[in-house]
Amino acid sequence: MSKLKTFFNYLVILPLLALNACGQPNNKKDTTQKTIAMENVINKPENPYYSNTDTKKLTVSDAEWKKVLPEDLYQVARHADTERAFTGKMWNSETKGTYYCSTCGNKLFKSDQKFTSSCGWPSFFEQENKSSITFKDDNSYGMKRTEALCGRCDSHLGHLFDDGPEPTGKRYCMNAVSLDFVPEGISAKSTGNLETIVIGGGCYWCVEAVYENLQGVKSVSSGFSGGTVDNPSYAEVCTGRTGAAEVVEITFDKSITNLDEIFQVFFTVHDPTTLNRQGADSGTQYRSVIFYKNEEQKKAAESIIAELTKENVYGSKIVTTLEPFKKFFKAEDYHQNYYENNKEQPYCQMVIQPKIEKFEKVFKDRLKKKK
Repeated sequence: MSKLKTFFNYLVILPLLALNACGQPNNKKDTTQKTIAMENVINKPENPYYSNTDTKKLTVSDAEWKKVLPEDLYQVARHADTERAFTGKMWNSETKGTYYCSTCGNKLFKSDQKFTSSCGWPSFFEQENKSSITFKDDNSYGMKRTEALCGRCDSHLGHLFDDGPEPTGKRYCMNAVSLDFVPEGISAKSTGNLETIVIGGGCYWCVEAVYENLQGVKSVSSGFSGGTVDNPSYAEVCTGRTGAAEVVEITFDKSITNLDEIFQVFFTVHDPTTLNRQGADSGTQYRSVIFYKNEEQKKAAESIIAELTKENVYGSKIVTTLEPFKKFFKAEDYHQNYYENNKEQPYCQMVIQPKIEKFEKVFKDRLKKKK
């Protein structure tokens, strides 16, 4: 832990600047299609039925599925629920890669079988192979439709319609929650090294910009967790009444970095001793928080907090909360990669840039190589 003490000496040498809160509504629209490096990651060791290579038919009870699936996926996959249109991450994504069943890992589609439909759900004109998806009549809600089911686990995926593009004329209208996506160049096998962690350290623009530069980090998304409102808007979170925190979801390769380093960066670039505040950003949405997904993440967080407290690194009590992860809601497009897209803005120059410079000095041997 002496190495950690060296890291935090910079808290005195390089004080962070504070400006106006980033919690000011911004009406700027993101007019570019951003490449999503990792929208969803096949990394589900907690689900014993999840495999992107095994195509053997599964027969699993509803009770067992309920134990291993997140609630939103369970309701769609096992009870044919439908997510709201335009709320999934990938309905209009053009990123190249492969789509798998979120429930069991069965390969379903390639990105070259996908097209952007105005319906607001991921749409495809052809399936990976004739057995990857099966069909049955669906006469619910007074309509005659064709339900699409995973060929391996029989989970509900969506519906098949006859209004798609050539050459098939079909539209596989899928729930985004039913799909996991692996970008081209990242093999399904390699994703076993990937892990995600959700943390909040004040304005997510700042935290996202720092982690984008750390070796081993595959993707960083800004969003919200820990509240009482499903899929809240930025404006709603800014009121402080949703209970949600501004957070980033970090996907990292455990063969290159690890939880210890992720947390070392976290406790270096923000002040964990100010309750519900970072600089001029105040409110519960700016709380210092780690949303742990499993006992390993919880214990790693508890360990570093205990050591920092023992060493009295800050001279004040650490108020970072550890909260069990429930859901992550991605923020609006213009919040993603905000620093890179708005470097000339005063907030970026006076608040975010000093944090990046501090990170670069402390972790100079761990920076990604500039392309």
